[in-house]
Amino acid sequence: MKQVFIGSILSALSTGLGAIPILFLAKSITHRWRDILLAFSAGIMMAASMMSLIPEALQAGSFFTLTIGLFFGVLILTILEMTVPHIDLEHTKKGIQFDEKAMLIIAAITLHNIPEGLSVGVSYASNVSETGNLIALAIGLQNAPEGFLVALFLIHQQIGRWKAFIIATLTGAVEIVTSLLGFYLTSFFRELVPYGLAFAAGAMLFIIYKELIPESHGDGNERTSTYSFIIGILFMIFLVESF
Repeated sequence: MKQVFIGSILSALSTGLGAIPILFLAKSITHRWRDILLAFSAGIMMAASMMSLIPEALQAGSFFTLTIGLFFGVLILTILEMTVPHIDLEHTKKGIQFDEKAMLIIAAITLHNIPEGLSVGVSYASNVSETGNLIALAIGLQNAPEGFLVALFLIHQQIGRWKAFIIATLTGAVEIVTSLLGFYLTSFFRELVPYGLAFAAGAMLFIIYKELIPESHGDGNERTSTYSFIIGILFMIFLVESF
């Protein structure tokens, strides 16, 4: 219990950690570097899904449970995407009131972080102790550039740097709650573990292919983003092999 609590806090607070540079570097970060960060995050999440979550789901269950859980994760993310406003860092319309903008951003990122928190909790509930640490690390590494990009978006909407930093940090807090929820559910109902691991993999794969890769390839930075994606995969493989 202590381990999942610490892991969920560290992965969640990585959102705020990633937003810290916004207090000093907001005007000097180019779109090229934002794309590189997104692609690197996608590579990390891809390796975590394919080398940890999916193999663990197969070991704890079967191909059938993997298929059901994975598609359920994709379905939930599809529903969230259809119901939650998408944040476009460059093309959002101006003139929305501060409160409305802040609430839209908080709702979008908070709901986006729910499956990530569940991924951490479910991973800690699996029989392999290293899986929880690896997924918490992968989610944390993914949350850091996400926090930076959210804070950057808010600053571009004329919101103060400290307010942007605080909002970006708070969007990751939901992962602590959902991580504990995922841990308790799968701890008491062990048969849910393979479904939960597969659900986490499906959610992460949806985010990678639907959001992170297109966002990183939409502004002429395809080659550098591809290199960053591969480096992210290798970086996570190195971590997996080191544990």
